[in-house]
Amino acid sequence: MIGGAMNALAGGGSFATMPSLLAAGLPANIANATSNVALMPGAAASAWAFRDELGPVGGVSYRWLAAITFVAGLVGSLLLVLTPARAFDLIVPWLVLYAFVVLAFGRAASDWLRQRVTIGTRTLMVVQAVLGIYGGYFGGGVGLMTTATYGLLAGHSPRELFAPRTLMLAVANAAAAIVFVATGLVQWTLGAPMLAGALVGGWAGAGLGKRLPAGVIRAWTLLVTGATTLVFFWRAYA
Repeated sequence: MIGGAMNALAGGGSFATMPSLLAAGLPANIANATSNVALMPGAAASAWAFRDELGPVGGVSYRWLAAITFVAGLVGSLLLVLTPARAFDLIVPWLVLYAFVVLAFGRAASDWLRQRVTIGTRTLMVVQAVLGIYGGYFGGGVGLMTTATYGLLAGHSPRELFAPRTLMLAVANAAAAIVFVATGLVQWTLGAPMLAGALVGGWAGAGLGKRLPAGVIRAWTLLVTGATTLVFFWRAYA
C-alpha cells in the first residue's frame, strides 16, 4: 500500500517494495521483477484517477510518449533478464543519484536552458525512450526521474506532472511485466499480496495527491530520492 501511494504522490514506490522483497531473501533481479509486477496495478489505478488531467508534455502528445515508453520498456526489461545480479546492484545507485540532482536543481537548470537553447519535441521523445528503457530495466525511481526530466526539459512542476508521470509509469510497468512473467522472474507467493496492497495504495494516493500543494510534493520527492540514493549506495559499495 505504501509503495502504491508513493508512486501516486511522487514516484519511488519500488523503494518501499523492493527492500521488503530483498529482506525476504529474494535475489536482486527477482526482487526487482516481482516489485515491478506488483506495482503495475497500483500505477494503473493512479493513472486512471488522474486521467482528466492528461495533456501534452513539452508539445508532445501523451499518447506518443506512452507508445514510446511501451516499446522502450520491453527493451529495458529484456536487458534486465540478461544482466548479472551484481552488475545490477552497482549500476542502480548512479541512476537514482541522477534523479536526486536533477530534482534538486531542475527548475533553475530549466530556466537557464530555456534562456539559451530551444528544446524541441525530438529531444523529449529521445529522452522518453531512455526513461522507458530504464523503467523496464529497473523501474526504481523512474517516476522520480520522469518528474525531474520533464521539469528540466519542459519546465513543469512536480504537481503538474502527476497525470503524465503516472501514465508513463503504468505503461513501462506493463511492458516489463509481460517480459518478467514470460521469463519466470516473478515470485508470486510474495508478489500477489503486494500487488493487492499496491492497487489500494495507488488509488488512495492519487486522491491525496490532488489535495496537496506543489511545495509539499516537491519536499516529499526530494526526501524520498535523497534517502533512497544513500541506501542504494550503501548497499552496493559499503
